[in-house]
Amino acid sequence: MTFLSIYRSLHRHYGPQHWWPGETLFEIMVGAVLTQNTAWSNVEKAITNLKRARALSLSKIAAMPVQELARLIKPAGYFNVKARRLQNFCHWLQQQGGEKIVQQWDDNRLRHGLLSVNGVGPETADDMVLYAFERPVFVIDAYTRRLFARLGLVGGDEGYETLRHLFESGLSKTVKQREEQVKLYNEYHALIVIHAKDVCRKRPRCGECCLRRQCAAVE
Repeated sequence: MTFLSIYRSLHRHYGPQHWWPGETLFEIMVGAVLTQNTAWSNVEKAITNLKRARALSLSKIAAMPVQELARLIKPAGYFNVKARRLQNFCHWLQQQGGEKIVQQWDDNRLRHGLLSVNGVGPETADDMVLYAFERPVFVIDAYTRRLFARLGLVGGDEGYETLRHLFESGLSKTVKQREEQVKLYNEYHALIVIHAKDVCRKRPRCGECCLRRQCAAVE
């Protein structure tokens, strides 16, 4: 059992997921901030509110009173905290010269720059790096830890960077081109989310699991 074999099993079962939902690079980045600790359906409602208010732009979010921004993104939960985080991100992006400038940075500079923003942690930064900027970075989230700990491929309590490098080194041995790595990491993370959300839950539905024959947690 390998990371790649698990991917193939999930892909056969669920098919392509076509992630990340978003019409523009900026919308994807906003979604990455808003999706912290909430379901994507709630993020969609918050983004719809921003669009209806004609406020889904870098300049408007950066200049908006934080209370007004919090009201618009309320469906995403933790709206006061997320409003401040979203404005922190927008102010940082403005200071760098906007997304077109940041897009020209190399992978390390881009990732470290995003991580310097107050409220942008590794998972949020990597969501942006992978889905918005299409760079080969593997996103680690709680779903990934739970699924692969049950499969016996990780302990589940490793540090974020340890797990990220573990996945990237394992997958890059067979998928070497950057463009193909981006496609694989994108699709893989989406498949992990749908599987762990619907089947490999905190109370797993092992009888419905396409990985049950490979899973160390199934007796």
